[in-house]
Amino acid sequence: MLYAALTFWLLVAVFTAWGVHHIWSGLVKPRTVNLLLLPGTLVAQIGYVMGVLVSGGTVNNTTVIKDDDTAEPQQDDNPKPRIPVIGPVLIGMLPLGACGLALYVASRSLGANITGRLGHDLLAVSLPVTMGQFWDLLRSLITLAQQAFEAVWTAELLQIPTAIFVYLVVCLTVRMAPFPGNLRGSIGAIVLLGVVAAVLGTALPAAVDMVHGWWPVLSLAVATLLALLLLSLAVRGLVELVRVLATQG
Repeated sequence: MLYAALTFWLLVAVFTAWGVHHIWSGLVKPRTVNLLLLPGTLVAQIGYVMGVLVSGGTVNNTTVIKDDDTAEPQQDDNPKPRIPVIGPVLIGMLPLGACGLALYVASRSLGANITGRLGHDLLAVSLPVTMGQFWDLLRSLITLAQQAFEAVWTAELLQIPTAIFVYLVVCLTVRMAPFPGNLRGSIGAIVLLGVVAAVLGTALPAAVDMVHGWWPVLSLAVATLLALLLLSLAVRGLVELVRVLATQG
C-alpha cells in the first residue's frame, strides 16, 4: 500500500502543479508566470537534459526561455532516446526528480523555519477504500493546506533565507508540472517508479526506509501545491466576479 500511495501522491502533485500553472497563466501573461518560475524551470530543464543524455538521445533546440510572448521552456519534439520504453520514462521522470531533489536541499539548508511549522501530519500511506475513508482523506488534505498557509504566515518572511526558501518552494513545486507534450511520459514514469519501488521494497528493506525518508519532502510539495491551488482558485473566482459585475454595471 505504501508504493500505491507513493504513486498516487506523485500523480496528485503533478496534476495539481499543472492546474496551478494553468490558472496563473489565465490570470496574468504566461510570459510573466514563466519568468517568475525561472529557478524551477532551470532545475526541471537540467533534469530533462540529463534524462535525454542518459537514455542515449540528442539534445537540440532546448532552451530555458523561448524568445516569444510565452517565455516557456523549449524541448526537442523528438529527442530520439536509444533505450525503448525506459528512455521516454527517464525523460519524463528526471525533471520531476530534479525538482524534488532541489526541494529537499532547499528545505534542509533554508527551510527549517517553515518545515518545522508544518506539523507531524504527513500524507496518508493508506489509500481510501470506503466512502468514509475518502472523505477523511479530503479533510486531511484541507488540514495539510491549512498548515502550509499557517507555516508561511507565521514565518519571518522579512528574513532573506526564509523569503528565498518560500520563493524556491513555489518555483520548484509548480515546475513539477510536465513540460508541454511530455504528459504521457511523466505519468508513465510515475507509475513505473511505483512498480519498481514495490519490487525493490520486497527484496531490500532499505528501499522502504528510503521512501519513508522522502515522505516529508513529498508532503511539503503536496501541501504547497494544494495551498497554491486553493488560493489561485479563490483569486480566479474573485476576478471573474468583479468582471461579471463590471459588465452588468
